[in-house]
Amino acid sequence: MKALLAGKLSIVAVLLLLLLMVGVTFFVSNEPEPFSPAALVRDKQAVVGSATVLTLVEVAGTLLDKSGGYITNDVTPPFLFLDDMPAWELGVLTQVRDLARSLRNDFSRSQTQSLEHQLLALADPQFSLPNDSWMFPASETEYQKGIDALVEFEQRLRERQQSDTQFYARADNLRAWLALVQKRIGGVAQQLAASVGEQRVNVDLAGDVAAVQSTVSAPVEQVATPWLQIDDVFYEARGTAWALLHFLKAVEIDFAAVLEKKNAQASLRQIIVALEGSLQPVTSPMVLNGDGFGLMANYSLVMTSYISRANAALIELRTLLAEG
Repeated sequence: MKALLAGKLSIVAVLLLLLLMVGVTFFVSNEPEPFSPAALVRDKQAVVGSATVLTLVEVAGTLLDKSGGYITNDVTPPFLFLDDMPAWELGVLTQVRDLARSLRNDFSRSQTQSLEHQLLALADPQFSLPNDSWMFPASETEYQKGIDALVEFEQRLRERQQSDTQFYARADNLRAWLALVQKRIGGVAQQLAASVGEQRVNVDLAGDVAAVQSTVSAPVEQVATPWLQIDDVFYEARGTAWALLHFLKAVEIDFAAVLEKKNAQASLRQIIVALEGSLQPVTSPMVLNGDGFGLMANYSLVMTSYISRANAALIELRTLLAEG
């Protein structure tokens, strides 16, 4: 009798544990809601650059403080078995790394031979550390150090006596960062489009008759994302779009004068609208991967359409900044 009761209790305990894990899984898999970069500077004595730096701080902080915290480096169940949210975190982290590097190399420097700011030289490598290190050091610990350095940098920006701490809102600086963004989202669009498999013509050397490459590539290749990685690619794209949406809204504030002079506000707004469209709620418990013109939807291709529109507007924006 006791053995039977013990067996029933064990079954109940296992079921409760599984139910708890399912609940935790849904809790930590919720994507954070977008926030307003304008609200970050509304109550501060903001200067040029405050919106961009504070938005970078908020986006990086969201990685660590969202529901369930940062889980990419978690090694215990159920986090060990999750891949969608870690993919989302990677998309966000990649954009954080790119903007932190641009702050260090472009936005905070007046000329190519000017000195880099010591706080940005500290923040940049902190975000570049591996995203899955759980101990000695933990990724969160190092990313927090980068956030702290950015917070101090923004505080110095607002101190008039700190003339060596600057943010230069120039068209060339903005174009340098946007060039990196363009490459990132171009790659994201290519990965998403490969969800159904496609033939791609090799255009690596197109446009330059004297161009050469290290090894020979096939003129046409078949590209397809492995079935088990389709959802990872999709959620990494969502993380990329989520971070970029906030960074571009911050740029709209700090570079308002530049954008107005170049008549480029509409192009920037078009990118923002496309990214907002890509972040509509996902109503399916799994990423659907139907054929392009089949009965079932293909979430990756829908995401591709938004990302591609953002990329097209981005090309136009960079052209306006250079020639407008």
